[in-house]
Amino acid sequence: MTSTTHNDVVTKGVPSRGTLGRHNLSVAIPLLPVMIFLGFFFFFPMAMVFIDSFKSNEGHWSLINMTTILNNPYRMAFINSIKLGVVSAVTASIPGAFIAYVIERKGSQSLRRLVTSLSGVLANTGGVPLAFMFVAAFGAEGSAVMILKKLGWNIYAGHFTLFSFTGIVVVYLYFQIPLMIIVFSPAIHGIRKEWRDACENLGATPIQFWRFVGLPLLLPSFAASFLLLFASAFAAYATARAMTVGNIALVPLQIGNLVDGNVQVNQANAGKALAVGMVIISAIAMIPYLVIQKRARRWQT
Repeated sequence: MTSTTHNDVVTKGVPSRGTLGRHNLSVAIPLLPVMIFLGFFFFFPMAMVFIDSFKSNEGHWSLINMTTILNNPYRMAFINSIKLGVVSAVTASIPGAFIAYVIERKGSQSLRRLVTSLSGVLANTGGVPLAFMFVAAFGAEGSAVMILKKLGWNIYAGHFTLFSFTGIVVVYLYFQIPLMIIVFSPAIHGIRKEWRDACENLGATPIQFWRFVGLPLLLPSFAASFLLLFASAFAAYATARAMTVGNIALVPLQIGNLVDGNVQVNQANAGKALAVGMVIISAIAMIPYLVIQKRARRWQT
């Protein structure tokens, strides 16, 4: 009698293999078109790029492409791209975090919705239209530059030019700051008023609250947002292509030149090796971002 009851409990508590199989099948079938799409347009091309990056012009397995991208001008392109990503992330993350704090803590609900909508539009604005807009406004003869000259300030009186490394960073701020606002606002919104009230009841000052509670809670989300901004600037292509006109070596631009047919001897697959290098660096930035965001959501929900 006891054995029969135990078996009944086990049978009721654990689904049968047939039931479990039908459940998995019902979940997998709707995802099949998505998996086919990702496999054909993402995983398969990535695998082919990775394989070809280790092949010579004759199709033999070789490390010549990997050794080639470790030398100039490709090494300098990696240095410039990493530097651009870091500088752009630093200059965008701090004002973006401050704006997100002011909007979330001081702004009304309608203002938060307006800023979120505008940030979504601006964060996805880039490429040639963005470059043309900045050239028309802040080029040597741009409309904004003419207005500033009438006010007695000539931004081109020194060494500044829009078509330099500094100019690219300024242009990138147009979509980097809105992106920071979007990804960092949920972290600030997650700072509950009850935590502040509890600290005040225990005698803590506002400075002590932010030092011992607020900032430690926001630091993981800030670091994750910083890594996302770095990856966004590091991999940007169209805007940099329109702004630099080839005077600054960047990895995406080098890949574009090789894909366009500007291939030197024994470098037919050098562009694919550069792409693999970009994937590795982007993964180094994005994997910690995903891990940090996963842990940060524990207290945001």
